[in-house]
Amino acid sequence: MGRLRVMSFLGDRTVVWDRERAEVGDPEAIQAVREAERILEEQLRKGATAFRVDPGAPARRIDCFDPDARQIVTVPKVVGG
Repeated sequence: MGRLRVMSFLGDRTVVWDRERAEVGDPEAIQAVREAERILEEQLRKGATAFRVDPGAPARRIDCFDPDARQIVTVPKVVGG
């Protein structure tokens, strides 16, 4: 089970996908994977930074969607003054 967490000033938004179900052709699971990928790409275009977070390992910055990730966290671009 994978999870995409999109952080914003409104709070966190979470999208969950099940790669195993998608691989066997479950239409709902396939759509969830596509939606998570679309959202991540949209966030990256807006300047967000994405990290793959795996248990027991340091977070790694990523530049594209990885359906094998257990958790991906996006952090919006921060503008200072």
